Amino acid sequence: MDTDTLKTLAHLYAAHTGLKLATVSTYAANDGKFFKSLEDGSGCTVKRANRLIAWFSQNWPNDLVWPTEVQRPSKKKEAA
Repeated sequence: MDTDTLKTLAHLYAAHTGLKLATVSTYAANDGKFFKSLEDGSGCTVKRANRLIAWFSQNWPNDLVWPTEVQRPSKKKEAA
């Protein structure tokens, strides 16, 4: 996994939902400049990347195909 994976998910999600990248960044990373920073060459920790991929997986629109080049986390079972 690299930052390109996160950028791909962010751009696909933003384009599909009609949200600005900064808005997606705020929702997913709690930082409106996060994805812009990645595009400018910044990195992130593996822990944060995993949290972001999990956020995208949980919030991914049903009518948008998950990119085949990105391994999607398995869904967690809901607590009964």
